Amino acid sequence: MPHVLAILATGFEEIETVTPIDLLRRAGVEVVVAALTEDLLVTGRSGLTLRADTTLAAVGDRAFDCVFLPGGPGVALLRADSRVRPLVLRQHAAGGWLAAICAAPTVLNDAGLLTGRRYTAHFSVAPELPAILAHERTVCDGRLLTSRGAGTSLDFALLLVEKLVSPAKAQEISAAIAA
Repeated sequence: MPHVLAILATGFEEIETVTPIDLLRRAGVEVVVAALTEDLLVTGRSGLTLRADTTLAAVGDRAFDCVFLPGGPGVALLRADSRVRPLVLRQHAAGGWLAAICAAPTVLNDAGLLTGRRYTAHFSVAPELPAILAHERTVCDGRLLTSRGAGTSLDFALLLVEKLVSPAKAQEISAAIAA
């Protein structure tokens, strides 16, 4: 089964974080939730506090099939952290998956990974992302997966399951949660 690293920064958008983690785990994917800081308790933008599995520092250079960056105000902390850009660049160089939702595609842009690529993001970061496909709910370009925001979290989570596990597993989970 695939291994996914989800990085949590204070101010993460709860729906954009929990929905993909939940559906990936339902699909049997190992999702390691890593706190950006040394505190395993990370509070999201709406006051929900999640307990991370580990810290980004403890993850070190461990390889993952996918690096997942949730959106929300916490994206500013992801962008400012000196470890995130090199991690994203290593993931890209290794041919791994990169998944970003809402404002998080700006992290990929900062790393120079959106040039010439198809992507979407939240309208609030459109001025920074001139090639944004603003009306697309999710976009897959090679091993780059992006989504607009909280309202597209379920679509994004199912896309992650489809690409990392299988279309059949994504359909199975979609049917199970729609019942």
